[in-house]
Amino acid sequence: MSKPFAIILLAAGLTSCATVPAPLQGQFAPVTPRDTASAGATGQPVRWGGEIIKVDPKKDATCFEILGRKLDDTARPRLRTPSDGRFIACHMGFYDPEEFARGRELTIVGRITGTEQGKVGDFDYTYPRVAADTIYLWPKRLPVQPYYYDPWFYGPGPYWGYGPYWGPYWGWGGGWGGGGVVVIQHGGGGR
Repeated sequence: MSKPFAIILLAAGLTSCATVPAPLQGQFAPVTPRDTASAGATGQPVRWGGEIIKVDPKKDATCFEILGRKLDDTARPRLRTPSDGRFIACHMGFYDPEEFARGRELTIVGRITGTEQGKVGDFDYTYPRVAADTIYLWPKRLPVQPYYYDPWFYGPGPYWGYGPYWGPYWGWGGGWGGGGVVVIQHGGGGR
């Protein structure tokens, strides 16, 4: 196989690993929520995401206050990255605040419609406002289980042995000379 062909196959394999969900695909302006107020980006198409701070269902639309985060290759917000700033995204219809709870990850696709003044605590804050065409709620992340090494278990089954000793009797069942026999003693009672 030639090198260029191998490189093309490798690149195709790597790009197929990270795919953006169909509703989130497209071309978007390279502007973040933080620099929207100064950039005059009204009307620009954006794909932004982050963590839900607050959900505000109104009469005909639901608005989300979102703490913006950079997106990964699948358009999912990256955790533990510095904030890109807060923004408000509104979409027609009702979205249940219990399902779209605080802290859940959300990616939106829409157009910047301007800014809105609000407060974060006592601080005056200028929120970019987005008319969202797509609201994409990501599934909850599964907790990562750390790898646990059990120093007293040395392998699966009688071929490797169990117990704290390897010694010269590997595979004899239970460490030093364990022949697989289990002895249970009852204390007292004449049993």
